[in-house]
Amino acid sequence: MNKKKLTYIDLFSGCGGLSLGLYNSGLWKGLFAIEKNQDAFKTLEHNLILHENHFSWPNWLPQSSHDINEVLKKYSKNLKALKGNVDMVAGGPPCQGFSTAGMRNENDSRNELIKSYIKFIRNVQPKIIFFENVKGFTQKFDKNKTKGKAYSEYVKRALRYTPKSKNYIGYNVYGKLVDFSEFGVPQKRTRFILVGVRKDLEKHTQPKVFFESINANKNDFLVNKKIGLTNTLEDAISDLLRKEETISPDTDSYKTAFYNKAESSYQKLLKGKVKTKIPDSHRFAKHSRKTIKKLEYILENAEKNKTLSNEIKEKFNLKKRTIIPLAGNTPTPTITTLPDDYVHYCEPRIFTVREYARIQSFNDWYEFKGKYTTGGKRRTQEVPRYSQIGNAIPPLFGEQSGIILKSLLVE
Repeated sequence: MNKKKLTYIDLFSGCGGLSLGLYNSGLWKGLFAIEKNQDAFKTLEHNLILHENHFSWPNWLPQSSHDINEVLKKYSKNLKALKGNVDMVAGGPPCQGFSTAGMRNENDSRNELIKSYIKFIRNVQPKIIFFENVKGFTQKFDKNKTKGKAYSEYVKRALRYTPKSKNYIGYNVYGKLVDFSEFGVPQKRTRFILVGVRKDLEKHTQPKVFFESINANKNDFLVNKKIGLTNTLEDAISDLLRKEETISPDTDSYKTAFYNKAESSYQKLLKGKVKTKIPDSHRFAKHSRKTIKKLEYILENAEKNKTLSNEIKEKFNLKKRTIIPLAGNTPTPTITTLPDDYVHYCEPRIFTVREYARIQSFNDWYEFKGKYTTGGKRRTQEVPRYSQIGNAIPPLFGEQSGIILKSLLVE
């Protein structure tokens, strides 16, 4: 395969999960990333721009967080000048309005970012498109499903559309639901993946080939990584148990713990050559004695990987809809942006940010910036560390995607 790195732009990049995967593949070079939230961008910038020099940032775009609509308005000429010079645009708009895990809302203003995404594609016209969104993106909003719209169909139509103008070439597209746990990620996380190939390249490749190839390649990829096809929660985080405590380096009023000996190939892969004795962002929550007793009871009596029974909720007068004690011997259910949705598989506590990152397959050297948590009205404005990770594409799947996406373009 040609060793020259291909170029891409990461839209709605978040903290950089997909970009980290493409970086790890060794086959791609970022041009720039667009992310509105400052904290999420700081995480990406710290790791992939300042430390790894993964992006060759253009002079015309300030290296900071950006709203896509402001970029479209202010830098339209610069974007159009990229036409024919970008191999891929990757990433998908924020998912909150589509997510079945929250309050699905067809009128959520964030859904309008789909139109911004389409406009960006039509300006830049990359050779290929890699688009990701939640499972709910494929579902109609009304309950009887006879009306309303599935945004996945809208995106497919908009990308396939070829106007009379000679300035725009449409895309052949193919979309499919993918469960990341089938690709080595220790989490049953199903997402809608869409791949588009510009129509002038259709004789060379078809977007459906991506899904055929990534499935055919996953066994060899994971064997090469020395990890299994299926990895469990215990495989992911058992070396992060709360055994030998110390003071958290970034918040001295909190406790953390030293690394324990890595016990699984997955742990060894993600820890890599990290030399620090304390994992980044491994700060433990301050649970009251009453909360610890409650969590101990839940661990002993509740069914694993299922939300609590009404009986247990009534016993502790719990009003929260989702509280799930997790099993160590299986992949986790889809993790959300709310850490108190889950109980650790063997310790009476919620997960740390680093444990979240392991579940999502972030390398341990990847450091997270910003607040750990937030609440109330600030939830709509701030993206703390847990949320950054919960919103991300697992880098391990991104890396596999990067290998196959390059093969679509390079013989």
